[in-house]
Amino acid sequence: MIMVSYGAFAVRMVVVVLTVQWLGCNFAEGYPEDDLVVRLPGQPKVLFRQYAGYVEVDTKTGRSLFYYFVEAATEPETKPLTLWLNGGPGCSSVGGGAFTELGPFYPTGDGRGLRINSMSWNKASNLLFVESPAGVGWSYSNKSSDYNTGDETTATDMLVFLLRWFSKFPELKARDFFLTGESYAGHYIPQLADAIHSYNRQSSGFKFNVKGIAIGNPLLRLSTDTSAVYDYLWSHGIISDELRLEIVKQCDFKNIPNVSNACIEALTDVSVVSRYVDVYDVLRDLCHPSIVEQELRLQKMATHMSMGVDVCMTYERKFYLNLPEVQHALHANRTRLPYEWSMCSTLVNYSGIDLSITMLPLLKRIIQNKTPVFIFSGDQDSIVPFLGTRSLIGELARELNFSTTLPYGQWFYKDQVGGWVTEFGELLTFATVRGAAHTVPYGQPGRALHMFSSIVRGRRLPNNTH
Repeated sequence: MIMVSYGAFAVRMVVVVLTVQWLGCNFAEGYPEDDLVVRLPGQPKVLFRQYAGYVEVDTKTGRSLFYYFVEAATEPETKPLTLWLNGGPGCSSVGGGAFTELGPFYPTGDGRGLRINSMSWNKASNLLFVESPAGVGWSYSNKSSDYNTGDETTATDMLVFLLRWFSKFPELKARDFFLTGESYAGHYIPQLADAIHSYNRQSSGFKFNVKGIAIGNPLLRLSTDTSAVYDYLWSHGIISDELRLEIVKQCDFKNIPNVSNACIEALTDVSVVSRYVDVYDVLRDLCHPSIVEQELRLQKMATHMSMGVDVCMTYERKFYLNLPEVQHALHANRTRLPYEWSMCSTLVNYSGIDLSITMLPLLKRIIQNKTPVFIFSGDQDSIVPFLGTRSLIGELARELNFSTTLPYGQWFYKDQVGGWVTEFGELLTFATVRGAAHTVPYGQPGRALHMFSSIVRGRRLPNNTH
């Protein structure tokens, strides 16, 4: 009877339902059927649903942001929702967070399939990844001038995106909501949180249920974070005593746009020294692309491992996400963009002035609005080293007149030190993740998941091996 009444639409629904049931899922009423990702090419069978597609944030220019949503692996109806944003500015949260760091899948060594990430954060939360701003990944605008952007537009677009995305997923509106990310998300997340607080104050209807923010290796104040880079490189034996002294002598990082020629010359010497080191992870080996290209041709599993990490994953990821069948499965690249997907955009022209804005006043306001702030740092990162971040969080605590409620000390994961942690008041935490680098979940997936699970459950990191 249903088949007669609804014709082709009913047939389509039956096919979708049967396909989803075959995957071990039950179809979620109220979720957008058109955005359902039935199965990604080369994907292992899983019991959770995935959705992907576009949300238009500006009807005049057609500006649209691409998203990828993954349900929690078990009991998704009881778990919170977490937004993850990568930084750049102008780098992809789908390529970074979703398919390299904390999402449920990693690319295989030949770049044509997927393998399970056993430490995915969807063990603890539903996950939402957004390619932002427009011009990043598959997000786009019909007006090229939209690619000239900055912090204010990015935050406004993300607020509009979230409001419209929740209209697609209304049953998630009341969930505990966490805002997370890394690197330049040190700007994205505080500004988005502030915009959400402003919206909530003015709204007489729906209000976001933000329970906390967590940012890894965040750019918070450019002058402090830049100065810390060279202290970190020196402390790890990557630059000499003489070069460090020359940098200290010649460089005024409080006035970065107007650094002297002598400073530029000293920093050029640093770039030569660091040519053979991954500055995002000073202990990890480098990937040699020629080997990867040969490997892709032979379609073999990756063997390039450094400390248990596939150092060539970035090449495998790019290959996979540019496969036409992958883009079709994700409902991505609907306008047939005249360029291939890349991790970081060459289209986006981001405001240089915004990079120098300090985030401490915004973080202070967020905390005063009773939203917990958790800042974490991989301790092998020289791009935004924990040295600068730790000092900035201490400065923020003093601005808030917060006392130290948990003295700086180790936390544990599987009977080993997972890192170090300290708390100020009840709403501000700083932690390091031992052995991780700029992309914490990539380098230390187990420790990162343990930390994230503690955050969303409102628990302290364990201070003993039991």
